[in-house]
Amino acid sequence: MRIGVIGAGSWGTTLANLLAKKGYDVRLWVYEADLAERMKASRINDLYLPDTELSEQLQPTSDLAFAAAEREALVLVSPSQVMRGVLEKLKPSLPHGALLISAAKGIENKTLLTMSEVIEDVLGPKGACSAAFLSGPSFAKEVAKEMPTAVTVASQAESIANKVQDLFSTEYFRVYTNNDVMGVELGGALKNVIALAAGVSDGLGFGHNSRAALITRGLAEIARLGEAKGAHPATLSGLAGMGDLVLTCTGDLSRNRTVGVELGRGRKLKEVLGAMRMVAEGVKTTLSAYQLAEKLNVSMPITEQMHAILYNDKDPHQAVYDLMLREPKAEGA
Repeated sequence: MRIGVIGAGSWGTTLANLLAKKGYDVRLWVYEADLAERMKASRINDLYLPDTELSEQLQPTSDLAFAAAEREALVLVSPSQVMRGVLEKLKPSLPHGALLISAAKGIENKTLLTMSEVIEDVLGPKGACSAAFLSGPSFAKEVAKEMPTAVTVASQAESIANKVQDLFSTEYFRVYTNNDVMGVELGGALKNVIALAAGVSDGLGFGHNSRAALITRGLAEIARLGEAKGAHPATLSGLAGMGDLVLTCTGDLSRNRTVGVELGRGRKLKEVLGAMRMVAEGVKTTLSAYQLAEKLNVSMPITEQMHAILYNDKDPHQAVYDLMLREPKAEGA
């Protein structure tokens, strides 16, 4: 199979290399033209995945149309907030019948759409129905080192999910199928918001009790919004929900948790993001999640406080105080 991977951050490069090592003909679209040339010469992505040698089957390119040309499958790994623009540029050169696989995690600002909804908005209902969505607990660096990892792929069509499962599965990368696209997408997007909050807690010097409470109550928030959007509860207790949530709230490789830690230590958001090369999706997803919860009348108190910290410069100590002193209620409420 001929595959195009769109986006050469750490995750896009890792997935492209995984597929190339399986023997597939892979083209990887690199936004930075100078990086693409260096990758061709050195066989290393020195910006985003510097410790991993790239397979000779992987062809970096800064030409988006060429990356998609005559490809039977396209893996979309651009940041969620630029996914629409990338799809619109891809649309004229999109191969007829190509399998689309989104590995982006986020909710678009302004429209409040998930990536499946963005794909449908740009490519029409047929494009969304023939797409698959890959998510689950997976740090790129660990997958690149071939550490055992399990993820989920969701699609409206079982045959497509099965095809993607076969495409990505290796002895170290196990892929489960699911038909709950919305649940898999929301789990992957919203866990980043809770990871920011977990990082803030750690940055403030709080302990394991605090983190456990945030993870558990964070999952309750995700489940409430998921229910309002038609997601299945079982999905959010699985790899794409609880699995990814635990990973990003506890792992030192989590960019979103790292941002939260620095905020908890008193640094300002602009300063923290300015020092980062890679995208922390949770920052912009927090805005979308907050607005979506308001629109659907869903209670998401952790998200509300994280929104206040990020967008209203609220003091993190005050945010924790306000969370703890909310009106008492039953756990299931």
